Amino acid sequence: MSEYSQYPWYAVVPSTMKLVQGDLVLSCPIFVPSDPSTVGEDVIPGEIVDYDVIVMSQSCDLEYNKIELVLVCPVHTLDEFAEENPAYRDPNQKEAIRRGYVAGLHLLNQCAHSSFESKFLVVDFRNVYGVQYGFLKEFVAKAGDRVRLLPPYREHLSQSFARFFMRVGLPLDIPPFNGKKTN
Repeated sequence: MSEYSQYPWYAVVPSTMKLVQGDLVLSCPIFVPSDPSTVGEDVIPGEIVDYDVIVMSQSCDLEYNKIELVLVCPVHTLDEFAEENPAYRDPNQKEAIRRGYVAGLHLLNQCAHSSFESKFLVVDFRNVYGVQYGFLKEFVAKAGDRVRLLPPYREHLSQSFARFFMRVGLPLDIPPFNGKKTN
C-alpha cells in the first residue's frame, strides 16, 4: 500500500446520506436569469442550466439546517475548461491552477471510482450559485449515489475558496521595492 492510498480523495456515498461540503452534484439545475432589465417584475425570464457542482456551504450549517440556500460552484473537467478558456491549454497555466496561483480556480484530482470515473476537475469560484436547500436535498435523494470529496482535500478546497472570497483590492498600494527612491 503506497503512502498516497492512505489518503483517498473521494468516496462514493449513497443518496440517503446528508449533504456535506465537498459533495459533487451532477447535472444540478440552476436558474440563470437572461434579461437584467426585468428586475422588479413579477416574471423574470431565464433558463435552467444543468451544471455539475460541488457543495461549498459549511457542513455544520447543512447539518443543523442553519441556511436556506446552499452555495455551490460549477465543476468542469480540466479538458473542458481548457476548451472554453484556451489560455489554459498551456501546461504552465494548468500547473498554475494546480499550485493554487490562479485566483478563483481550484484543481481537484482525478476520481477512479468505477461508477464515477473522472479526469482532473476545475472548481470555478468565480461563479457561485445558491440552490434552495430543500430542493437540493430532494434532488440528490432521487439522483442516486454521489461522490464526496474527503478530508484533508475538502478542507483544502474550503481554504482556497476562503482565500478567493476574502481578497481585498487596495485603491493605492505600497510601491514596489525596486531600489529607486520614492517621495
